[in-house]
Amino acid sequence: MKKLRVLDIVECTTVDGPGFRTSIYMAGCRHRCLGCHNPESWNELAGEEYTVEELMLVIQSDPISHVTLSGGDPLLQAETCAELCRRIKSETDKSVWCYTGYVWEDIIAQANPHVMSLLHHIDVLVDGPFVLAQRDVELLFRGSSNQRLIDVQKTLVSGRVEEWHR
Repeated sequence: MKKLRVLDIVECTTVDGPGFRTSIYMAGCRHRCLGCHNPESWNELAGEEYTVEELMLVIQSDPISHVTLSGGDPLLQAETCAELCRRIKSETDKSVWCYTGYVWEDIIAQANPHVMSLLHHIDVLVDGPFVLAQRDVELLFRGSSNQRLIDVQKTLVSGRVEEWHR
């Protein structure tokens, strides 16, 4: 059984998407953005291992919080994150957000089957690396102006980036 490397789980947070959220911070990030707010997440071996079942118990224990995958970069663990998100979408009515330092166009061009499976089970993708020179504390749910809030399901249907709006 595959496991996910998780740095932290923060329940009832309101900073990683709309409403209350259970944010799962994955270990491992290769972007190493200058000014990163979570550089301890860069180490792919940091944190603890969790099964999908263990994470589902945490997620289901909170009836009001939606789910956010952050990190680190969840796309580095795409296969098991896809399984987790498939379960979330099939067993709950929770929305799923995912943060990545990769840009949508590059993600799609690579056509990694595990990443594509993950995309089919998330609602919003916050894409792009954090760019310190473009830092903007006024932005909703992201740190720099190059990052986008992408409505994944609309984007997959239309074939062009459709930004999420509150």
